[in-house]
Amino acid sequence: MRTAYSVETVRGAERELMARLPEGALMQRAAAGLAAACAGLLRRARGGVYGARVVLLVGPGDNGGDALYAGARLARRGAGVTAVPMDPERMHPGGLAALRAAGGRVERAVPRRADLVLDGLLGIGGKGGLRPAAAALVESVPPGVPVVAVDLPSGVDADTGEVAGPAVTAEVTVTFGAYKPGLLIDPGASRAGAVHLVDIGLELPSPQVQALQHADVARLLPEPTATSDKYRRGVVGIVAGSARYPGAAVLAVAGALRGGAGAVRYVGPAAAQEAVLARYPETLIGPGRVQAWVVGPGLGEGRAGEVAELLAGDTAVLVDADGLRGLDPAALRARTAPTLLTPHAGEAAALLGVERKTVEAGRLDAVRTLARRYGAAVLLKGSTTLVASGAEGTVRVNPTGTPWLATAGSGDVLSGLAGSLLAGGLSGADAGAVGAYLHGLAARRVGGPLLAHQVAEALPEAWRDTRHP
Repeated sequence: MRTAYSVETVRGAERELMARLPEGALMQRAAAGLAAACAGLLRRARGGVYGARVVLLVGPGDNGGDALYAGARLARRGAGVTAVPMDPERMHPGGLAALRAAGGRVERAVPRRADLVLDGLLGIGGKGGLRPAAAALVESVPPGVPVVAVDLPSGVDADTGEVAGPAVTAEVTVTFGAYKPGLLIDPGASRAGAVHLVDIGLELPSPQVQALQHADVARLLPEPTATSDKYRRGVVGIVAGSARYPGAAVLAVAGALRGGAGAVRYVGPAAAQEAVLARYPETLIGPGRVQAWVVGPGLGEGRAGEVAELLAGDTAVLVDADGLRGLDPAALRARTAPTLLTPHAGEAAALLGVERKTVEAGRLDAVRTLARRYGAAVLLKGSTTLVASGAEGTVRVNPTGTPWLATAGSGDVLSGLAGSLLAGGLSGADAGAVGAYLHGLAARRVGGPLLAHQVAEALPEAWRDTRHP
């Protein structure tokens, strides 16, 4: 599992470690890891470090110091290293001395030719995007030259992934001690490229953000035993679709049938029942006992009473799409059974009473606020799918998504899948996180362009992938 920590937490851990180490030792650890990662890139790109042209974009803080010390190590291995400072009077003195002693030089402008550029402008302390002087340096990097971000792409908010102005887009980010949320959450994650973690010996508490991996998902997946039957494995009820949107019912059932529950029960209008049975004769039709409900996909207008009735009961409920309209926060907070809400950014904005762009710019804050306000687990769909729980501080980030999932019906499949996992005994947060992971993994197997039903069909292979990577 990848775990990410806030700037405040990382800074505190760094201070505790520095108090036990000789002065400058922690920066040397970071610089050594950074230089090793850069050397690996240069070996793959041009066969080695010797003779490579390396440019350092240097800010005034410790981030610039990391870049300077790493540049000194590369210079000692035969690279031609040039430092270009944002402010020549505020360069890290120890790093600057080390670079010059190793044969590196300082220039005021970015050279026209380079094999590698290190972004050491701001790091994790930067807020609000790049200032004009820093942005000008980044804009002057020769086109096509790979950029390695030092700890975090400059201009990305380390705690949230927000990008409030000009920012670096890196091919690789070398981060120190721990992942930061902004490296895992878009739009910052899309700026980070491949992220390489350098262990510098930090002792850290519980993380603020987690990203599941195959082994984590495999441990959470429900597994039938010799004594299992279809009812003991869980029954998921689907209240979805309408005469106008029968396909939503079909796709939700498709996801649910491949989510591990023993049976899927569909409750909906006759036209949708016919469509569901024509495609999936395994489906049970009509009311009956279930362990979890999925309500909302393709429901249409005028069915808020059905949503309210399900939420008034003592069964786990996943609410999606049309079911999210007009939810009462107090009623949801009063529930004792698990509740999972699965909005996209527009639906989340309506639930919060803000503009969509506010949610998209601050996804981490939005999902946490929703979970607290409604007392439920919340899966916020989007370029980075996030899952938060009203009872937990840690937010799950899904690492398996693909832009091809931005297609009609894919959310209906996800709702059915996550609802089936809920019926199988997973908590709301676990059902959301595992469902999103499998959903993204299945989409990757299909490739693109894809159709929503193809994602559902690929779920068994995605399930097996987590057990046999």
